[in-house]
Amino acid sequence: MIGLRYVYAVCRPFDLPLQSQLVGIGGAPPALLHHHGLVAVVSTVPEADFSEEALKAHLEDLDWLSATARAHQGVIDALTTVTTPLPLRLATVFRDDSGIRTMIEAREDDFRAVLDRLAGRVEWGVKVFLEPEPAESAASAPAAAKPASGRDYLRRRRQSSHAHEEKWQRAEAFARSLHERLCRHAEDCRLHAPQNSALSAAPGQNVLNGAYLVPRGRSEEFVELVDRTKDEAPGIRVELTGPWAAYSFTGEER
Repeated sequence: MIGLRYVYAVCRPFDLPLQSQLVGIGGAPPALLHHHGLVAVVSTVPEADFSEEALKAHLEDLDWLSATARAHQGVIDALTTVTTPLPLRLATVFRDDSGIRTMIEAREDDFRAVLDRLAGRVEWGVKVFLEPEPAESAASAPAAAKPASGRDYLRRRRQSSHAHEEKWQRAEAFARSLHERLCRHAEDCRLHAPQNSALSAAPGQNVLNGAYLVPRGRSEEFVELVDRTKDEAPGIRVELTGPWAAYSFTGEER
């Protein structure tokens, strides 16, 4: 099989072993390529899937992309337990190890600066959702509740729209306040675009999609802070994810 070299991340040398059963994309175990005092975490992937033309075709295959992203993330998650990785973007491939060494030499100053800044730190994600309205059963609604006229119908529509707008404004105010509080307890923070509710499996409308860079030693305090906010505002849901490798703070594309 003709193979290319896939790079998951760059990190400093580390002593702790990776999980013995860890596999990457296509079931290949990751290996460590040392160069200039840095380590590239790599595996061999088939050229039939990762050549430029093949990748263009795979961009239309959501199942393939999802499986590849999960395998990539699995290696990053394993690295995060033993060191501070700088994850590279999905499908970073080279013809051979010499290409990886050339990449390290070209970017080593930037790699070292980012790794120094991220050392001992992890990323936590916090999302705020405006919960969906409870569904009302048309069968249980009394006949008298039906609008008596077109004017009555329009009035009810305006009232419903106004009520929803008020809830949305309260959710936005809560999200701004929460983000400001969390930023004060983090070393850095980022606001990402809200998730598209049509594409997300999460119920409700996403109001806040934030990322927070937190030292490992202060992560428990950060988690407790988020947990205390979860019941502050009725009809608003707060979700915490992590700890992750600091994707949002590396300057690398996802």
